[in-house]
Amino acid sequence: MRRSPLAVLAAVAAVAIALTGCASGGSSGDSDAGNEYGLVKAGTLTVATEGTYRPFSFHEDGSGDLTGYDVDIITAVAKKLDLKVDFQETQWDAIFAGLDSGRTDVIANQVSINPEREEKYLFSTPYTTSPGVIVVKDSNSDIASFADLNGKTTAQSLTSNWYTLAEDSGAKVEAVEGWAQAVELLTQGRVDATVNDKLTYLDYTTTNGKSGLKIAAETDDPSLSAFAFAKNKAKLVKAVDGALDELTADGTIAKIGEKYFGADVSK
Repeated sequence: MRRSPLAVLAAVAAVAIALTGCASGGSSGDSDAGNEYGLVKAGTLTVATEGTYRPFSFHEDGSGDLTGYDVDIITAVAKKLDLKVDFQETQWDAIFAGLDSGRTDVIANQVSINPEREEKYLFSTPYTTSPGVIVVKDSNSDIASFADLNGKTTAQSLTSNWYTLAEDSGAKVEAVEGWAQAVELLTQGRVDATVNDKLTYLDYTTTNGKSGLKIAAETDDPSLSAFAFAKNKAKLVKAVDGALDELTADGTIAKIGEKYFGADVSK
């Protein structure tokens, strides 16, 4: 039996609607595919980093490929999650703005965990642990604790928290511009010690080889650094933590630490 013209038109319209629905559904599915973590770009981890912060995030010789301790670890994490990596280099003063505006998924730039930041952001499992240390000459046997700094002379930057720690320990502090000047005074025997973070010391010894210096004592409350995320990225944080656990278990993170610091600095 022949169908009426109106019936044919209705059938055609129904098919068109169905096809439109399928096309629309397919497009939505494609945009969400591989984006269960709420990424800025599906399939890609968009990472904010400075690119000028050696040895964590830098360009070798100033113009080579982006590399560094943080860069290597977040790249390994992305590989575990089967994601590409897109590094967005930015100055530290603006690095959190990317998270706030949703332009980046994560910061990989030695972000230390503190209560103020925890109010605004989520953090991964720490992948860097760095206590404060007293650095002295190899031949020094007078300083083995922070109490031993009482009456001794240390070289410190006036704007650092290490200045306060040295002063609170009873040291006479000689002001310097930074680590390089402090080490120079120490090796010359013009000061007894300098207080700084362990990563700075390890980076120095890795870069310069035998330095004639040693760590005399460490603080009990190390600084912890982790990847930082916006508050709405809880699922991504959980996935990153899982990847970090695997990378710790298989020795990858320890190897990356050895590469840049001559030691596993993740714990």
